[in-house]
Parts: sequence; C-alpha cells; structure tokens
Amino acid sequence: MPIDPTLFTGGPEWSVGGVGQGVGDAVTSDGATGAGSSFGAMLGEQLGQLEKLQNDAAGASRSLADGTASDPATAVLAVERAQLAMQLASQLRTKGVEAIQELLHTQV
Repeated sequence: MPIDPTLFTGGPEWSVGGVGQGVGDAVTSDGATGAGSSFGAMLGEQLGQLEKLQNDAAGASRSLADGTASDPATAVLAVERAQLAMQLASQLRTKGVEAIQELLHTQV
C-alpha cells in the first residue's frame, strides 16, 4: 500500500511556519503571521489542535467499535494521525526539557 504524502503535510496542524517570519511571529490557523502573538499563545493553540485530534480519534474508534462507522479506513486514519501528533508533541517536549537542562548545566 503506497503512502500518501498529503496525509502528513495537508493539514494546518503540521505547519511550523516559514523562513521569512520574525522571532515573535506566530502562524495562525489560516497561515497568516501575527507579529504581536507570543510563543505561549502559539503553543496553546497547537495543544488545542492536538486535543482536537485526540478527541476526533476517540470518537472515530468509538464509532468503529459500535459498528456505526461508515468507512473504517477514515477511523483508522484518524487514530494514526492522532498517534503521530502525540509522538511529535512528546518528542518536542523531550527536546525542550533537554535544552533547558543543558542551559542550566552550562557554567559561566
């Protein structure tokens, strides 16, 4: 079964911004940058999207278990997308914690 490349790059939940953006610029859901947005606001928005993916996957798996799913492939796709998003968030968290620990261990 070939892998569809639009599966992972098609939605806004996978966009991380462009090269021409400033340090404080955040990408909104429509792709525009907001110069006044903070990193915390962007992080909160991304966590909200992660929660939405998790809820969609839970609903899809529930409908698949109930037998009410019209297309089992879309349910499996929703679960896989949520799993990949959670793995990405976990890896980003781990890398962030490692970076902070490295900064704290740096001697001046």
